[in-house]
Amino acid sequence: MALTKAQIVIEHSGEELEVMFNPEEYTLSKDNNFASQTIPGLSGPVLQFVHGNQRTLEMELFFDTTSTRSDVRAETSKITGLLAIDSELHAPPVVRFAWGPLDLRCVLVRASQKFVKFRGSGVPVRARLNVTFNEYLDPERELREVNRQSATYSKRHVVAHGETLSELAGRYYEDPAQWRAIALANRLDDPQADLAGRALTVPPLPFVHPETGEVLR
Repeated sequence: MALTKAQIVIEHSGEELEVMFNPEEYTLSKDNNFASQTIPGLSGPVLQFVHGNQRTLEMELFFDTTSTRSDVRAETSKITGLLAIDSELHAPPVVRFAWGPLDLRCVLVRASQKFVKFRGSGVPVRARLNVTFNEYLDPERELREVNRQSATYSKRHVVAHGETLSELAGRYYEDPAQWRAIALANRLDDPQADLAGRALTVPPLPFVHPETGEVLR
């Protein structure tokens, strides 16, 4: 049974581009960005997540028009044309690369053509095309599809009647003993005072005292 051909579907027009031959392999990669912060007294820097990067899909596509003796560039241009700016979108088109379980909404960011066989006239009839697609994410789709938590690491909490700093530390840090981080972040001289109605900053851990440099983990 023949394998299903990989397809590239142009999102805004619905046009389908079927690859001539399925790739022998592909590479799908993803990475995250972390910022490092050096804190005196620690054996190494503290890493803090900044953002995730889009997935990248890389592969080699093979084209051969030897049997028809036609110019293979007519086939490769269907793919490389995805790098061109669309007059309606004012940007290169968003596509969906689909092959079996692989289904990636993406844009073509790089294409390198290598022509390896020619007719006597010099017209190429065989080519290898190395392509790189980057996953395409837009803010509206991200907000709709992902259960996104706040990007701010510090949180704000309005204290209810009877709540204590230990209770807040237990809720946000799962450790009531970390109440000092909240007290220091809000410059509370009397942690036992009635704080009902006050909006407090709940900082991330580890917390560095702004004056003494003390680290609370």
